[in-house]
Amino acid sequence: MPKKIYITTPIYYVNSSPHIGHSYTNIAADSLARFYRQKLGEDNVWFLTGTDEHGQKIQKAADEAKVTPQEFVDKIVSQFEGLWKDLNISNNDFIRTTQARHVNAVQKVLEILYKKKDIFKSRYEGWYCAPCETFWSESQVTGQLCPDCKRKIDKISEENYFFRLSAYQAWLIEYIEKNSSFIGPDIRRNEVISFLKNNQLTDLCISRPKERLNWGIPLPFAPDHVTYVWFDALINYISAVGEFDEAGNYSSPWWQDDCTLLHLIGKDILRQHCVYWPIMLKALSINIPKNMRVFAHGWWLIQDTKMSKSLGNVVSPLAMVRKYGIDTYRYFLLSDVPFGYDGNFSEESIIKRFNGDLANDLGNLVYRTLTMAEKYFDGNIPLKDTGKFQDAAKARLIMDSIDNLDSLLEDKLSSLSFSSGLESIWQLINMANKYVEETKPWNLAKENKIEELKSFIYLLVRAIRKTADCIYPFMPQTSQTILEQLGTEKIKKGKPLFPRIL
Repeated sequence: MPKKIYITTPIYYVNSSPHIGHSYTNIAADSLARFYRQKLGEDNVWFLTGTDEHGQKIQKAADEAKVTPQEFVDKIVSQFEGLWKDLNISNNDFIRTTQARHVNAVQKVLEILYKKKDIFKSRYEGWYCAPCETFWSESQVTGQLCPDCKRKIDKISEENYFFRLSAYQAWLIEYIEKNSSFIGPDIRRNEVISFLKNNQLTDLCISRPKERLNWGIPLPFAPDHVTYVWFDALINYISAVGEFDEAGNYSSPWWQDDCTLLHLIGKDILRQHCVYWPIMLKALSINIPKNMRVFAHGWWLIQDTKMSKSLGNVVSPLAMVRKYGIDTYRYFLLSDVPFGYDGNFSEESIIKRFNGDLANDLGNLVYRTLTMAEKYFDGNIPLKDTGKFQDAAKARLIMDSIDNLDSLLEDKLSSLSFSSGLESIWQLINMANKYVEETKPWNLAKENKIEELKSFIYLLVRAIRKTADCIYPFMPQTSQTILEQLGTEKIKKGKPLFPRIL
């Protein structure tokens, strides 16, 4: 268990509205933040998300909408902030790359690296992909198409400023090999190592001339150039939580070796976070916390096809929330696919999870237990077990499961195994449901075995309280509702938590 933890998501590019991929990362980060707040306290957890608001695509989208870039990003940012509220995301901070705190930090970084001669001016001649805002060498390009997005690219020649990535390649390989937990899952770590060992890093072009792009942060030493959007964006992780002094030294209470640092990202931005970012930190002489980790999750697909606006298969998170509820949506995303792998999204899968895990298992356990407490004890929950059980061995198994669940869940979440963590909780739920069927409390009532019945209800309520506590990070509203229904001494049954979808 860490002493402190700093959790980040990518800052999302605001050239269009948020989609399921954005919500996936933030729900995972939120679940971790809530879990660690339970264990470490509010003051030892910091959860950052935000928006990336500069670059050519933003300028183009603003021009098409006939508004200024700032007006355009303000409108889209409000959609992201609204979505996080609707999904019950508990971020501590929301950073925008147009904020002064970030702009100032970026310009300070540029000054430091320029003085160190890690940023230099040179002429670029080669291929450029405007949609990806990326330069490509001759050897990387086939058929005048972008290696990433497969769209047509342009050949350009212009003077720009470059960051000396190539000078740090050997250091980065050694760092990744010595720090096996830096990149996760292992398939992504192997991907980065393979790339670094089989390719010579080229220096990164980190500016654009204003005559071609004016929506960006000006270089302090070359005001006729603006900063490349990716170089700008990565700095948010330090600009949000600390500052540079006059001598260029960075300090932050969240950027120390006693703090675990977790960057959650999608696998499509692996290279930026596992090549550019650590090299930027090294060049700036900023300590990389020994517990820093970049974890790249997979994509949500539609019938094995990546979602895209052009294909018309983008899923709206808000539409899913309105249809199935916040906690159902959160539960589905974290339970249906192991974190790190691709998954196929379908409403049929959501309904299956809803009717099975949520209605039949969790909802049924809570409702039947409250009904029995109401029927047998006028809604009063026994304050303790009487020591008498119809089957003491089965009761002991449930008690052990309750006692062991915290450590089991901690182990699962430390490796970001959300689906396995939820399975551990559901094992207790299913065990409790089976216990009801096997104990047959209606027979205990008929035989007037009141002491055994009290112990039975007490144990079920204890299992439900533990379940409510453990699902809180994933399904905070459901957790709160269950605890309200249980009350302290007298139940407030209310309606079933998850009425089946027919």
